[in-house]
Amino acid sequence: MLTALAHPHRLRIVEAIAGGRNYVSQLARDLQIGRPLLHMHLQRLEAAGLVRSSMEISEDGKAMRYVATTPFALHLTPEVVATAVRAGLTTGTNTDS
Repeated sequence: MLTALAHPHRLRIVEAIAGGRNYVSQLARDLQIGRPLLHMHLQRLEAAGLVRSSMEISEDGKAMRYVATTPFALHLTPEVVATAVRAGLTTGTNTDS
């Protein structure tokens, strides 16, 4: 979780949907980032269990992907921080866009 939250874009995403779900295209506009970059960050957040997504069909027949936060709590200890740092250094997640 800590590694997933260790990026400013991902923190902004969580903040943007903390009050309720949003669909990806609108979220990209709100955050002023491209959809491919947003999708990459959403994948990281979803893999960490911090957000969930669902596909829905709008009234006009468009498929829309909605994202929302999942309930989570992070208990920080020196060991958790050390594990996150090691994971980031070995996977390269500390340098992604």
